[in-house]
Amino acid sequence: MFQAIHNVTTRLLTQPTIASLLFPLARISLALVFVMAGFNKLGDGYDGTVQYMASMGVPGYLLPLVIALEIGGGLALMAGWQTRATAVLLAVFSLTTGYIFHSAIDDPMQKILLLKNISIAGGLLILSLTGAGRLSVDRTLYRDGV
Repeated sequence: MFQAIHNVTTRLLTQPTIASLLFPLARISLALVFVMAGFNKLGDGYDGTVQYMASMGVPGYLLPLVIALEIGGGLALMAGWQTRATAVLLAVFSLTTGYIFHSAIDDPMQKILLLKNISIAGGLLILSLTGAGRLSVDRTLYRDGV
């Protein structure tokens, strides 16, 4: 029975049309959290974020770089541009920020946030291995992707 399920899902998910649609959906799903986080730090959230970073020992002057990485990296991932490098960079960022800001695992909420960061990094690392897929800037410019 498990073999039959495996065979059906493998045949279905490896169809070029379905794979072409799933890759952008996966990229957008992973990137959305970064884009939204970056925009949330702009405007009213900026000063509070600087203070929070400082309270965790991270210099506030790094915030513009963080925002640029979150928004720029997220948009690049959505478009499928420089996907492999961007996915690795965002995975390292996710693991680093998880460790710095959510390492108090005796707090159940911080443990969940740390695991969220680890999970996002895992998805990004898979994307770094597979490439952006057919519907991507990478595929158009470099013939990279599935």
